[in-house]
Amino acid sequence: MCVLCYRETMSEPRSYSGDAEYNESAKVESFLSDNCPPMGIYETLYAFRDAFGSFMGSEGTHPWSQGFPLTTQLEMFDGPPLPDEIEVTWEDRFYPKAWGHPQLRESISDYYNSQYGSSISPENIMVFAGGRPGIYTVLAYLKEHVQVRIGNIEWPAYLDIMEQTKTSFQVVPFTRENNFHPGNSEYFDRLGLNAKTHLMPVISNPQNPSGQTRSGEELRELIEMAESAGNGILLDEAYEMFHSPSVSGIEYVQDLDNSNIFLAGACTKGLQCPGIRIGWIVASKKNIETMSNYSSFGMGGVSHPSQLYAVKLLEPARVKRARKAIERHYNWQRERYGKAFEDMGLGVYTGNGGFYHWLELPPGMNSAELNRRLFKRGAAILSASDCDMARPHSKDPSYVTPYSRFFRFSFGPLLPETFDSDIQIFSEVLDEYKSDLEHDISI
Repeated sequence: MCVLCYRETMSEPRSYSGDAEYNESAKVESFLSDNCPPMGIYETLYAFRDAFGSFMGSEGTHPWSQGFPLTTQLEMFDGPPLPDEIEVTWEDRFYPKAWGHPQLRESISDYYNSQYGSSISPENIMVFAGGRPGIYTVLAYLKEHVQVRIGNIEWPAYLDIMEQTKTSFQVVPFTRENNFHPGNSEYFDRLGLNAKTHLMPVISNPQNPSGQTRSGEELRELIEMAESAGNGILLDEAYEMFHSPSVSGIEYVQDLDNSNIFLAGACTKGLQCPGIRIGWIVASKKNIETMSNYSSFGMGGVSHPSQLYAVKLLEPARVKRARKAIERHYNWQRERYGKAFEDMGLGVYTGNGGFYHWLELPPGMNSAELNRRLFKRGAAILSASDCDMARPHSKDPSYVTPYSRFFRFSFGPLLPETFDSDIQIFSEVLDEYKSDLEHDISI
């Protein structure tokens, strides 16, 4: 049983269908926006619950749709234990500072400087209650002449955030032909733009959902472009440690305080603690000041105990050991699941980072139908349509995604010992789907 997954789903917002009894009894029109659907993964979880009869994560389920890591010690690869307690003093019950706890800001800056040879200061760090509030804040306060460029396939929440913040954005093509890895220059193409429009790509790196990763000279070039006049970037580095070696744009930044570079990090993935809700943005001191001003009235800072727990996670000797274990464990998982999917005849377009596989079904199949079949076996994947940044936010049924055969398979929360049963269940469902199609064609 995946206990964390169970707890996660139990605390999720309910879907519109799940709230039907409330909607039917409501006689007064809500003052709140009607344009606030749940993120795509939650819709998958609700559909799974309706089909299987229990929440994803309860006994007998297989959380292949879920975007979190193992939250237990990676003993097979000498990972460190996770802290099981922190000390809370009378001072920790005060209001937190708007920009983050001084100890945590220092721990984060020390981490980047020691790992990537940067020279950032604690004043370049803003702490948030997880990664996505930081991303939301950056996009909410973009000036009107800044246009976002985002890949056609990206983390589903980006679309929700851009819609709610009314962000101007253009989609960059992700195709089989470019291996779902467009060149850096495509994010900064100014064709048809006037001189006053500034560009800010939003890129997850390593990428969610594909695992495609920009590193080395390619990442250096990306940062150089982002530091050019009229440009910036929001680089979401949640999966920074899930690559060999770990990867961060901070390594190539020349002058952070005279740039519009924003790097998002968190304790959620590599530090294995999504539940403490600690993330951060690395940016110029001027941009950190703007975000901390927002925090002073809109957020009120972040939990002191959670920040102190994060300080423990980032202790230098501990984090060095954790990074090595994360890298080895997830490289191993990525390789063996990828080989199994290739043997099944699936198209594998996965990069060399993250903890997802980006897969394509054979012609005639689609991921929505695959999911309906998986639900019956207590499993689920994430259909690529949820990752499609070009789709209507309302999920207009008339829109046909070009990614209907694609899906994301997560090996993030999977224990090593479930591999054989995972592959058996998946292959049985896939073979049954193929057989049914062949039967329909022969009739």
